[in-house]
Amino acid sequence: MKLYYYYRTMTLAFMDAIALGFAIGFTYFFLYPKELFDLIDSQLLFQSAAVFSLLFVTLAFLMKLYRVNWKYASIQEALTLTLSLAVSSIGLMVYQNLVFGQVLERITILSFCISLLLLGAIRVVLRLLGIGQHLRKYALPRRMVKSRKRTLVIGAGRAGRSLVRQLYVSPFHELKPVAFLDDDPKNMHFMIQGIEVVGTTKDLKAVIDKHRIEAIVLAIPSLTQQRRIELITEAKTLCKNVQTLPMIEELITGKISVNAIREVSIEDLLGREPVELDISGIKSEIEGRTVLVTGAGGSIGSEICRQIIQFNPTTIVLLGHGENSIYLIERELRGLQFPINLVPIIADVQDRTRLEEVFATHKPQVVFHAAAHKHVPLMEANPYESVKNNVYGTKNIAEVADLFQAERFVMISTDKAVNPTNVMGSTKRIAEMIVQDLGQRSQTKFAVVRFGNVLGSRGSVIPLFKSQILAGGPVTVTHPEMTRFFMTIPEASRLVIQAGILADGGEVFVLDMGEPVKIVDLAKNMIELSGFTEDEMPIVFSGIRPGEKMYEELLKEGEVDPKAISPGIFVGKTAINPELYSNLNKIETFCDKNELKHYLINWANESYSQKEKQKEFNAL
Repeated sequence: MKLYYYYRTMTLAFMDAIALGFAIGFTYFFLYPKELFDLIDSQLLFQSAAVFSLLFVTLAFLMKLYRVNWKYASIQEALTLTLSLAVSSIGLMVYQNLVFGQVLERITILSFCISLLLLGAIRVVLRLLGIGQHLRKYALPRRMVKSRKRTLVIGAGRAGRSLVRQLYVSPFHELKPVAFLDDDPKNMHFMIQGIEVVGTTKDLKAVIDKHRIEAIVLAIPSLTQQRRIELITEAKTLCKNVQTLPMIEELITGKISVNAIREVSIEDLLGREPVELDISGIKSEIEGRTVLVTGAGGSIGSEICRQIIQFNPTTIVLLGHGENSIYLIERELRGLQFPINLVPIIADVQDRTRLEEVFATHKPQVVFHAAAHKHVPLMEANPYESVKNNVYGTKNIAEVADLFQAERFVMISTDKAVNPTNVMGSTKRIAEMIVQDLGQRSQTKFAVVRFGNVLGSRGSVIPLFKSQILAGGPVTVTHPEMTRFFMTIPEASRLVIQAGILADGGEVFVLDMGEPVKIVDLAKNMIELSGFTEDEMPIVFSGIRPGEKMYEELLKEGEVDPKAISPGIFVGKTAINPELYSNLNKIETFCDKNELKHYLINWANESYSQKEKQKEFNAL
């Protein structure tokens, strides 16, 4: 690949030099055809041609013009080419004046114009050859696509134009763009990339009927979430095949490619407006530091790693119990090619000695604790494992962070820790109290971030519904009135990082989860997105599982400050059971798992009753 780049660059530079030299000679012959060898010293002519070529080629290298893939060039590259040529012409006139005492203004100016045409022609030919080779290479596969779908592209902006351009040259793709819709009146009825802007989004139904549209692509990444949902919902009622480009926060690299087209997902319909983050604040706390993430292979842990790598830490320690998940996230992050040290660690948070070894070796300054058992029914059946991982595991990692004087420690918690009725929620609430207690007496800034369900995580209902739909149904929902808070994985992870830098010690941060969603409505949306009706894909109510609640809370009433301390983030103060550590010691005395379950739930809820008692006492 490097050899190809070298030969390509040298060939293009040589062609440019020949073209510029030819421009000088042709211009002189054009202006003075009879006096070709008499009017001007031939040495001046030849040196002018050589200097002109040398100046331009040098500037082209400095301005990285030879690194441009002209098949995808834009106005910016054309302007850079013109600027380089203009500076070279000025430099040539300076050279002529200094060395020969005369300036060939007419020849130099006309040479600039001819050179611009020649260099532009070379690059146009290269562009056409590149596209032509691409089309010839895939001519047979193209013909094998019997009938490409007539596609309406909503959005004639930069993303839409780029998408159409790539669809023209992309092999195997089944979409054939035939029309644009755009709400900018300046674009109306103009031809863009050979396709007419036929109307606005208000004309959606008429355009679909008139142009026999078989597929729709929403190509406006910066669209507001509310408007996005409206367009997707309307389009789905008119056309079964609706696809979309990622939203703006998903386009980290800024590149729009045909491969980015995806089917409309449930996240598109339930997501909310992206929250503005304090980028400078996050960067100041992450940049140049060593960050350790527990549960780094899980849904939330891995996404936290993807987010923080953009803030230039020196090292990210990927700590997890499952070797395959740690291997996968390490490989993914290395593929991003950030100049960051990635350290995969296979360790269990229940093993305190191992944790001390990790901290002693890598000395993390920021810790995100995402490792936990989160499956409610499974933890009901295995309460001892929930205690070992969620309670003792959190105690181990938090105390080791305190011992080795980490700067910040952020624990990821759950809405199930509020008024818990199950083992998982109870153990997470006890873990919260451990972190809060350390936050009151440690130099390390401890904090808890509490939120609801995340869409698409391995333990969420979304993958279950998808697998049931793929299997032909039915789709199972526990209860028609059951509700849950939902948030996308990237949004939750970004807010966790944001909350972490706000910590002053012992806070319980609560993320704004929006309005609760009925699980049955979620199931209906997914059935519709999959192209089925409820008659074809029935919903069956299976009954509430052990430990489940009909609805979740993020904080008890009156425990949260109504004013957000940051967009999307609230802070609440929850009580710590004064007998925290003595209660911890009692856990080991239980031999019966049912007794242990009752003890955990009562203990976790005592922290809330303690809060109520304190309020009553203060009121006296």
